[in-house]
Amino acid sequence: MLSAIIILSFLIFFHELGHFLMAKLVGVKVEVFSIGFGKKLICKNFRGTNWCISAVPLGGYVQMKGQDDSDPLAKSNDPDSYNVKSPWQKILILLGGPGFNFLLAIIIYFGIALSGWQKLAPVVGKTIPDTPAFKVLKPGDKIIEINGIKIKSWDDIPKIEKNFNIFNVMVLRDGKIVDVTIKPKIITAKNIFSEKVKRKIIGIIPSGKMIKVRYSLFEAIPVAFDNFKNASMLIVKGLEKLVSGSIGLKTISGPIGIVDVTAKVANYGMQPLLLLMALLSVNLGILNLLPIPALDGGHIMFNLYEAIFKRELNESVMVKLTIAGWVFLGGLMLLGIYNDITRLVGG
Repeated sequence: MLSAIIILSFLIFFHELGHFLMAKLVGVKVEVFSIGFGKKLICKNFRGTNWCISAVPLGGYVQMKGQDDSDPLAKSNDPDSYNVKSPWQKILILLGGPGFNFLLAIIIYFGIALSGWQKLAPVVGKTIPDTPAFKVLKPGDKIIEINGIKIKSWDDIPKIEKNFNIFNVMVLRDGKIVDVTIKPKIITAKNIFSEKVKRKIIGIIPSGKMIKVRYSLFEAIPVAFDNFKNASMLIVKGLEKLVSGSIGLKTISGPIGIVDVTAKVANYGMQPLLLLMALLSVNLGILNLLPIPALDGGHIMFNLYEAIFKRELNESVMVKLTIAGWVFLGGLMLLGIYNDITRLVGG
């Protein structure tokens, strides 16, 4: 529980820090930097900003001069006010939060790649009957190379399976190098969204042995960005499936579910916890970019409107859209909490 609260608070802090630094960059005064909502429990003024911890640890915010989500009409015409800045300066401030979430995820992936990534060894545990590998590979075979590509861990194998129709596999067997050729089999299987898809298999199951894979500085950079890209695509595809109805609303999780998963992952060690933290950070960044009023994405849309049409959105419309955004987000939050409780009670 404590680890979950610390991680979520840090993610929120890093998100709001992005907004804070971008606001400072364009000359906007930040009046409040709060972790949590509601009643302020602890506040410390530093260089004109009240740094606070508030009672409800379900988010956070920076309150800039002349800008208040609870009152969309609140404005100030002072030179250090949010209101007097150009739409593009405001968009830069708004992008700061999600941008810092993405940056944090990349830093985590980069650090793990440098220090050593715990992964499955590319060692065959067993072969599946009636598959291409059954007669040519044996338990204990260490896969060294496929089609000239060095194999560092089991994770490298599925990536290669997608790109080739014939595999020239080099394995280490009983201290000797053995070369075999395998033509993968195409099967119908379910993906993580429970959809039936066609995929290639060769029919091997890992031994379960774990190894630490270290990457050089120049290797770690593309590895970090590749993992960031994969995490982003996973979340975007999940949102697409949710909107299209391919996956149900029961898959939505709320703060209780996130805390529960984080607490469980913490039992497996620091690296799994850091990987979950990176995934949550990417998730937080993407969700905040959705064009929903009251989120960063909604405010970006308002400012794009102003930049294109050279006038602000009608105040009455802005108020109604902002209220609708809060109602929508509140409904999602309640649905997520309901789903969390249902899952926990149901085991």
